[in-house]
Amino acid sequence: MSYNLSGNLKNSAEKYPDRFVYTFLDRSVTYQELDAMVDIVASGLYENGIGKGDRVALLLGNCPEFVIAYYGILRTGASVVPINPIFTSREIEYILSNSKAKVVIANQGLSPILSSLENKLEDLQMTFYTESINTFYSWEQLLHSMKNDFVSPPIDENDLAVVLYTSGTTGNPKGAMLSHRNMASNAESFGEFFGFTKDDRIIATLPMFHVFCMTVCINTPIRSGAHILITPKFDPAEVVKTIVREKATLFAGVPTMYSFMMQLPNATADNFSSIRACFSGGASLPVELLNRFQEKYKVDILEGYGLSETAPVTVFSPLNGIRKPGSIGVNIPNVTNKVVNPNGIEVPIGEIGELVVQGPNVMLGYLEMPEATKAAFKDGWFYTGDLAKMDEDGYLYIIDRIKDLIIVGGYNVYPREVEEVLYQHPEIVEAAVIGIPDSNYGEIVKAFVVCINQNVSVEEIKLFAKERLAKYKNPSEIEILTELPKNSTGKILRRSLRTSVESK
Repeated sequence: MSYNLSGNLKNSAEKYPDRFVYTFLDRSVTYQELDAMVDIVASGLYENGIGKGDRVALLLGNCPEFVIAYYGILRTGASVVPINPIFTSREIEYILSNSKAKVVIANQGLSPILSSLENKLEDLQMTFYTESINTFYSWEQLLHSMKNDFVSPPIDENDLAVVLYTSGTTGNPKGAMLSHRNMASNAESFGEFFGFTKDDRIIATLPMFHVFCMTVCINTPIRSGAHILITPKFDPAEVVKTIVREKATLFAGVPTMYSFMMQLPNATADNFSSIRACFSGGASLPVELLNRFQEKYKVDILEGYGLSETAPVTVFSPLNGIRKPGSIGVNIPNVTNKVVNPNGIEVPIGEIGELVVQGPNVMLGYLEMPEATKAAFKDGWFYTGDLAKMDEDGYLYIIDRIKDLIIVGGYNVYPREVEEVLYQHPEIVEAAVIGIPDSNYGEIVKAFVVCINQNVSVEEIKLFAKERLAKYKNPSEIEILTELPKNSTGKILRRSLRTSVESK
C-alpha cells in the first residue's frame, strides 16, 4: 500500500460521489464536487509553474478554500505550508523565506502585509487572494484556469506533503517536514482506532492550519467518507447549536474549548445526545474539568497526545477500553511509545522519563536544520521533550515538559500537578504554574489563575493549595488575572507568563 493524501480524496469521491464532504454556512458540497474543484486548483497552480518539489503557503482561516487549496496543492505534487493568518508580518516573512514558498494563497485582508513583503522574498512569485479583488491573481482566476489535459504526477509516499512550523520556546520556529506517508498513515491509524465511518459528522472548529485539525477533522474524515461541519471560528454557543442542528457525532477541541463550553448556562446533556465521542488534545486536560464536563453533558472526552513532528497523534484514550482520567491513553495502531532515561534505556513501570516515539507518522526531519534533526532522533526514536510515565496496562501519563520542570531546594515540582490541584477550587477556571528564581531555594512556585468570582482572595487560594500539596510544591506567589495568554489553538503559554515576570 502506498500512502497518498490526494489519492484518499479521489478514492472517497469514487466510493461516495453524492455524499456531502463538508457543510459551511448552510452550503453543502459533495465528494464529487470537491474532487472536481481540487482538480481545477491543481491545474491552475500547474499552469502557473507549480509542481513537484515546490511549496505553497496557505494563510487562511477555517473555510472551504483551505480544504480545496490543501488538496489541490498536494495533487500537483507540491507541498503545503500552513501559516496562522493572525501572525505578525515578521513571523510570516520568516516562514515564507525559510520554506522558500513560491505561491501564497491568502485571505484578502492580508494583502497589506503580503504586499510589503514582496520585495523581501526572493522565492515568492505570486499570491492568490480568496476574495474577489482588483488584482491579476485571485482565487476566481485560479478556479477558471483549468486545462482539460491536466494529469496529477506520480506521488511517492515519501514525498514531502506538509511543512509545519512548530512554535518553539526559544528562537525561530522549526519546519517539521511531513511526508504523505506520515500524514496519511496517521489519518488511517486514527480512523481505525475510533471506527470512523461514512456516517460520522465531525465539527471542525479547531484552526485548520493546525495539525490537530488537519489530521483529525480533515484528513481522517475525508479518508472515511465522513461529513465535515466547518465553523469559521470557535464560539461555544454556536458549536452547541451546530451539534444540535447537524446531529454531529464527533467533536475535537483543546482544553480551553471544553472550559468555555462547560460555562454555558443553558446547555444541557440533551444538546450532546448525538455525540459519540469528544477528542481533546493540544495540551493537558485538567482531570477536574474532564469530570465536570462529562457529568454535565453525559458525553465522554477522550484525551490524547501528539506533536507537529508526529503528524500529530501518537497515543489516545480508547473509545471502548478502560477509561483512566488524567491519562493520554495507549498507542494508536502502528505507533509505538516508550519512556526512557537520559541514556535511552526504558524505565520501569511507573517511573518518570522522557517520552520517545517510533512509527510511520514520525517526520522526515526539520527543514534546512540538519543539526536540530540529528538532536531530535536517537537510534530511530524521536525524542519528544516531554516527561511521562507508563502504568502496568500500557497507559501513558504526561507529567510535564522537561524544560518546564521546577526545582525547589533540590525537589522536583511538576507544574501540571500543582495546576490539577488549583483546578479543583470551585472558583478557578484556568491555572498555569511556572518557576521563578529565588535566592534561598533556587526556584519557587508561582501560580497564575483566572477565577469566576473576582472576590476570591489570594490568601484563600493559598490555603486551599496548602491543604492539598507538600510544602515545597505550594505556590509561594499567586497572581489573579482576567485571562491567561494562549496561542491560536487555546493552549496556555507558560513562556509568555515567564516573560511577563522577567520584564517586571
